[in-house]
Amino acid sequence: MTPKLKAQAGTFESSDIMILIEPVKKDAGRRVDISSTVMLQFEEDIKSTVNKVLDDLDIKDVHLIAKDKGALTPTIKARVETAIKRSLGIQEGTM
Repeated sequence: MTPKLKAQAGTFESSDIMILIEPVKKDAGRRVDISSTVMLQFEEDIKSTVNKVLDDLDIKDVHLIAKDKGALTPTIKARVETAIKRSLGIQEGTM
């Protein structure tokens, strides 16, 4: 699947993560940009979690921006899933 709309989930609060989704052209591939207050310790874990959720949802073409403030893995999963569903138009929310 390819996201159709810009979407977001999360906040800039401590222990949360803001996920921004930007649609890209079909077959453009996956681009994941991450910034985090705990980048040195957890960059690979965050990337792995984000990519696992994208794989589970069969998202191949997307630009995902993650701005992390120390979110735990379940929070990261929930925010990515919510942002993707909003971008696909199957879950309503703010943006």
